[in-house]
Amino acid sequence: MASTLKKFIHSLDPRALPRVLQIQSGIYFQGSIYEMFGNECCLSTGEVIKVIGFKINKLVASICENNEVSPFSAKVELPLNFPGLYKVVADETPYVSIEEITRKVSIGPARFGHPCFYSPEDIKLANLTIKHGEHIIFNSVEEVNGMMAVNCGVVRNNQSHSFTLPLSQEGKFYECEDDQIYTLKEIAEWKIPKCRNRVVKLSNTLQKWDSSNPLPENFDGCLILTPVYEVQAVMKFRKDIVHILSDLDVEVKDITDCYDISAFLQPLCLEDLFDRTSKEFPMVAEIMEGPSGNKKPYNLLHAGKEIIIYKKYQATRVLASEIRSDSPKRHFLIPLSYKGKFKRRPREFPTAYDLEIARSEKEQLHVVATKAFDSPHKELISVSVGDQFLVQQCQASQVLYEGKKKVIDVLACEQIISDAYKKVLLPMYMEGGFVEVIHDKKQYQISEICKEFHLPFNVKVSVRDLSVEEDVLAAVPGLQLEEEITDSYLLISSTDSPVESWEVPVHRLNMLVHLLSKDVQTVVPPVTKTTVEEISEEQYYMVRRYENRSLHPPPRPPKNPT
Repeated sequence: MASTLKKFIHSLDPRALPRVLQIQSGIYFQGSIYEMFGNECCLSTGEVIKVIGFKINKLVASICENNEVSPFSAKVELPLNFPGLYKVVADETPYVSIEEITRKVSIGPARFGHPCFYSPEDIKLANLTIKHGEHIIFNSVEEVNGMMAVNCGVVRNNQSHSFTLPLSQEGKFYECEDDQIYTLKEIAEWKIPKCRNRVVKLSNTLQKWDSSNPLPENFDGCLILTPVYEVQAVMKFRKDIVHILSDLDVEVKDITDCYDISAFLQPLCLEDLFDRTSKEFPMVAEIMEGPSGNKKPYNLLHAGKEIIIYKKYQATRVLASEIRSDSPKRHFLIPLSYKGKFKRRPREFPTAYDLEIARSEKEQLHVVATKAFDSPHKELISVSVGDQFLVQQCQASQVLYEGKKKVIDVLACEQIISDAYKKVLLPMYMEGGFVEVIHDKKQYQISEICKEFHLPFNVKVSVRDLSVEEDVLAAVPGLQLEEEITDSYLLISSTDSPVESWEVPVHRLNMLVHLLSKDVQTVVPPVTKTTVEEISEEQYYMVRRYENRSLHPPPRPPKNPT
């Protein structure tokens, strides 16, 4: 049965990909050249394409009153980077089963991938009863005892209770009110259900209105968002990926079940390659769609390029961020093979508790106070700006509090007064401010820092890496080396000039290839080039989340007893 491309894509479950479509009719009766994102393709009646992916490209917003659209509602196109923060209005139409929710709503590991629903009726489980109106958090979809189910949770008295709901569970499930605010890009990626529109209310414009703004001046109403998808497809006699917008006036028919899908090239992303066994490497592949970027090696990885993929492996990187008080900060992943050298930079500590965390047995921590502090106890010292201390250790001490003796945690230090040293105690809860005094003038390789010091650690490049054309770290005034991480990489080189090989990150490089039936002439990879990778703010938080998901948060500092 034929349907418009728009209707088909809006109802398509990503888990059902790939799908083979035949062009039925539309504005391209005799065939026509259609160009999108620099790719030209001919969509003629009877043409067969294989859809391998789709994502929201832009949003059509209907300006509405009372959350309703009228035939006279103004419509505007909004790019995903359109400035502003928005609140999501809860959908009043219920879902009739857990299966429908998993099919239409984004559920995943990201912080936006945990939607909340409630049932107007009690749900009785084997060891738990979910009360009507209680907020149910959907965390992930997994196979449990041979059946697909959703891992859920409810919070009662600040305690989380976990349980599973089978996809076969029926009933009425309503979306909960959401008090968070989102960008349009975040809403497009996580908050627009399949086959439904999304009502949002503008919360903050983030910029002054001008005539180029498609929304009315002083607009504070609601928008009904309808997504326009960018469809990724493979054509039968082409080796590149074509991109088609879902609002193209074309009718299509799904013929997947009666078509030999192997007749098309099989595009593979880097995650697909990494999932292959180590015995399958090395392999030769042709790039169907290369990554964006003008820096080596990304500028060499263009469509049509043949590459050798030697192996997959895990490698260590040091996650580093630019030291600056304003935003946005730049973030980097530094390989341990980085050949530049670093000098230490002073660290800043907001509390005495942070001094205790930072002290080490290797060297004594020397700090200067940058903020005054008046002690409420005569047994503990008051601090003035400019006071200098050598940090010793944490210990317990008695103080007089409301006429009674009380034991609290304190930080034992030596205060430097001219050439003399005075033993003093600082309360651990002290909210002051300290900056480190650096006596160490040595230059360090990054591998030495990771071995000899605890991270986080503040540094500045003192000798740039001369093995690369441009050392991006050399121009950064200060870096905080935050933590060591382990990440997934593929080692690749070009088939036409395999004089050097590069490490490419599996989870941060968007590239599609198809494998070639060619023998690899050189099994041993050439000299490997490892580079400093600058990552976006979003990638930075993804890296930190996956690295720290099994760690417990640090203990809270003690509170001021007064």
